[in-house]
Amino acid sequence: MTTFSAGTLVSARGRDWVVLPESAPDMLVLRPLGGADDDIAAVFPAFEQVKSAEFAPPTPSDLGDAYAAGLLHSALRIGFRSGAGPFRSLAGIAVEPRAYQLVPLLMALRQRTVRMLISDDVGIGKTVEAGLIASELLAQGSATKLAVLCSPALAEQWQAELRTKFGIDAELVLASTVSRLERGLDLGQSLFDKHPHVIVSMDFIKSTRHRDDFVRHCPDLVIVDEAHTCVAADDNTSAQNQLRFELLQRVAADTERHLLLVTATPHSGKESAFRNLLGLVRPELATVDLGSEAGRRMLAQHFVHRKRADVRQYLTREDGLTDDSLAEETAFPSDREFKDETYKLTPAYRALLNDAIAYASERVTAADSRGRREARIAWWSAIALLRSLVSSPRAAAQTLRTRSATATAVTAEEADRLGAPLTSDFSDTDALEGLDVAPGAEAGGVEVDAGARLAELADRAAELEGPAEDKKLAALVKHLKDLLKQGYHPIVFCRYIPTAEYVAEHLEGALGKKTVVRAVTGTLSPQQRLQRIEELAEAAGDDPAARRVLIATDCLSEGVNLQHHFDAVVHYDLAWNPTRHDQREGRVDRYGQKRDVVRVITLWGSDNGIDGKVLDVLIRKHRQIRKDLGISVSVPDAASQGVTDAIVEWLLLRGQEQEQGSLFDAEEYRAIDKKAAALGAEWQSAAEKEKTSRSRFAQHTIRPDEVAQEVAAIRDTLGRAAEIRDFIRQSLRALDGVLRDEPGRTGDFTADLSGTPAGLRDALAPVLGGDAVESGRQVPFRTTAAVARGEAALVRTDPAVVALAGYVLNAALDDQVSGPRPARRCGVIRTRAVSGRTTLLLVRYRFHLTLPSRTGTRQLVAEDARLLAFAGAPANATWLPTADALKLLDATADENTDPDFGERTMSRILDGLPEVTDHLEAYGEELAAELLASHRRVRSAAGEIVRGLTVTAQKPADILGAYVYLPASTPAGGNA
Repeated sequence: MTTFSAGTLVSARGRDWVVLPESAPDMLVLRPLGGADDDIAAVFPAFEQVKSAEFAPPTPSDLGDAYAAGLLHSALRIGFRSGAGPFRSLAGIAVEPRAYQLVPLLMALRQRTVRMLISDDVGIGKTVEAGLIASELLAQGSATKLAVLCSPALAEQWQAELRTKFGIDAELVLASTVSRLERGLDLGQSLFDKHPHVIVSMDFIKSTRHRDDFVRHCPDLVIVDEAHTCVAADDNTSAQNQLRFELLQRVAADTERHLLLVTATPHSGKESAFRNLLGLVRPELATVDLGSEAGRRMLAQHFVHRKRADVRQYLTREDGLTDDSLAEETAFPSDREFKDETYKLTPAYRALLNDAIAYASERVTAADSRGRREARIAWWSAIALLRSLVSSPRAAAQTLRTRSATATAVTAEEADRLGAPLTSDFSDTDALEGLDVAPGAEAGGVEVDAGARLAELADRAAELEGPAEDKKLAALVKHLKDLLKQGYHPIVFCRYIPTAEYVAEHLEGALGKKTVVRAVTGTLSPQQRLQRIEELAEAAGDDPAARRVLIATDCLSEGVNLQHHFDAVVHYDLAWNPTRHDQREGRVDRYGQKRDVVRVITLWGSDNGIDGKVLDVLIRKHRQIRKDLGISVSVPDAASQGVTDAIVEWLLLRGQEQEQGSLFDAEEYRAIDKKAAALGAEWQSAAEKEKTSRSRFAQHTIRPDEVAQEVAAIRDTLGRAAEIRDFIRQSLRALDGVLRDEPGRTGDFTADLSGTPAGLRDALAPVLGGDAVESGRQVPFRTTAAVARGEAALVRTDPAVVALAGYVLNAALDDQVSGPRPARRCGVIRTRAVSGRTTLLLVRYRFHLTLPSRTGTRQLVAEDARLLAFAGAPANATWLPTADALKLLDATADENTDPDFGERTMSRILDGLPEVTDHLEAYGEELAAELLASHRRVRSAAGEIVRGLTVTAQKPADILGAYVYLPASTPAGGNA
């Protein structure tokens, strides 16, 4: 029986394969030539014919045009799923990472067990950075299972991101899905064993049974999203944060487990919380002196913390590079344009507010004499009443008719625990789910006359609905019309569900026939929210005159990315914590936003007694700090609550005194101003700490020149996203597809594929649907990786793109294929791009890799494709620089070439190619040495992962294509 060594080519089952190292004499493990790991098959030579495969040379009569070389080159590279470089996963993902997003990946690969705190600013792309690390660890075999811990509202978004961008299919483990998942388990089996990749809701995991099961069967790679909500800062930390912190301590206790913590706010002036977060990454970091050089060096290995200004311009001369050839500019919006717009209450609304304040004041005063529990219940009920009245008439009416959640409290502490989340906006609130319901004001056990007063106030509130009596709504309509006229698509954020529904109802039809209005609140599930947003975008369509307006509560203020559909934010209700405003604005002010400036309008009531001081003390102060530092710093919660409490206390006091006229004057503000000054001092201190932290812990572990080396290597191997898009367009046109650009969608197009060759239609039917490719229906090709069934994404890993590339490649290699063949293995082109005969070779190399990892040594066979060019005859070749070889792909045919002359010329070149074998093999050895150096460089700090690493070139290399460029008879600029 013939034996085949790893890396050799064999022919079986009617196609050519590469023999993989896992093969044995009686069983060959084979991967199709140029195929993916998913296509690997086992073949038994005793039962199936297997023979050595010779790679046939190009045929001189099978000549292509000027585009043939580029299309074959692109088709080959799209098919690669087993690149030889140090990043095993990049060929198989559907996102082209920004250069700066490779920094966390490079940091991670220098660690034997990856422990990272990824704390880049909002909108930079932390999810992509974490996904890159996860996909690479899984591809290398360093990790076998993945768990993402996140809030339930973000679980489906994480699932979609992992699937569409990284090809990782993860099961959702939520309170709503666990029963179904557990029904499919075997006796004694954990769902974390059955499902290798899971996205786990923090709400689900907090029960003791599920928490213990997760820890026992925890995957070897864990990502924690919004990690700052999972650490305990002090004794006042919420019970939920404490439970999460204890869970993560148990997860982190396994020193062999990879752990990625993701948060945009790791510090924010809370040193103890920051230290606890660092302690999860590495226990020594919880106590080490971070002011010392040794402490900073230790932290730098695990911590990446950048703001937008750090990465807006990257890999430039200013970063220490010799030129700007690899420079990347990331198009973040340059600024937010703030505008604070005011409104005044109508007499009827003013009377209602005064009467409500008087009622609340009476209840608080009466409760003070009945004990602390009753006092706290009355206090939270009063705040609920005031906030809902300021929000909208409908929210006020619902609050007045609803029993307060605090009424069931047994103790004052329980009343605080129940009341605070619904009426305050603390930055460390466990989750935003359920917090947009209108709170109740009925404290329970009230007298009959008090109940009647509440009902009477509720009826009066209901009568104020509409822009005639609700001047806040009227102001919103005015400012939205102005935004829409300027071409903006705004999101209007409201505090409560009744307010959002009320606003949406009154805006419907009030903003013009071509304006589509939809509301998204906590009454919808996370998946339904995303569907509602997509329905809104679809309803508006591609009409340039159409406008989108989304009314939302804070259920959308975290995690959901809305920058592709919206470009302005209106704060209809002031949050009592400016971090919430920043989160709202961050949904549209992020990478991918097409507007250079995001518009932000804040509505506030000049005479309601609350908004003015909240705006001055909290919102504007936050903006100033963000402008000074370039980042957001969370407001200290305790001091912030002191200010808002002082405002409420003063309002209630005024309600007692029944004074009319201005609600505020300088004398009466004294207590509030004192607390505002204390807040300002504490906040400024936190900002200075954050500024020092940013400077002290700036990312210097990976230098820009190191990133530049890897970026250049990746682009050499895989190409750029633009190359993929050009390949798809050129190939489909050459294969008789009919393409139409989609108006308003940059880069998107549709294609009628019914006229393309039958072989291509057969390949596309399983992924696009038989009706789509046969009926002439327009198939959309999208620039985004997230596409619906029947659509294709313009990325290298989309199944339709892979099928197209496979067809183009196979058609080029088989000159018996009928119909158009866009790529050919030969070509003779007359062009002004050369001054003498120049030959371009497309060469495929195969490499044997020995890759040590913490789980053992892996033997791999990988492929690479290179373009080499020489001037003159093969026997006396003058080899050109790589850059000059690549430029030949852009050369155009400036004169026709006689077919017989072309075939004779091609025959002479092909007959002489054995003369260049030594150079091709030497170049292969150079590539192997470069690859070895690249692998060592990427893993430089993990010694045991470097020892034993080898890269060897397989001989001979395969010449897939040969193209001869001859000078045109008319020089550039001459007359034809």
